[in-house]
Amino acid sequence: SAYYAPSAAVIQMAEAILKDKKRLLPCSAYLQGEFGLNDVYVGVPVILGEGGVEKIVEVPLTDEERAALHQSAEHVRTNIAKLEI
Repeated sequence: SAYYAPSAAVIQMAEAILKDKKRLLPCSAYLQGEFGLNDVYVGVPVILGEGGVEKIVEVPLTDEERAALHQSAEHVRTNIAKLEI
């Protein structure tokens, strides 16, 4: 069902925060230099614990992967700019 996966992900995130599990999960996080990106929310691996996003985990990326991540971030910025009109 289309309801199961999103709800299961929310449960994992909530438990990681409420029970301070320090769990590695993919989440949208505000980047400030990580992966060479600044001032943008992008889906990246993070450690979730009592403090919310406690650490952004910078995994090694190939040049192709890094370019794709930067392109994705630019799409996010473009869409945000459209909302600000």
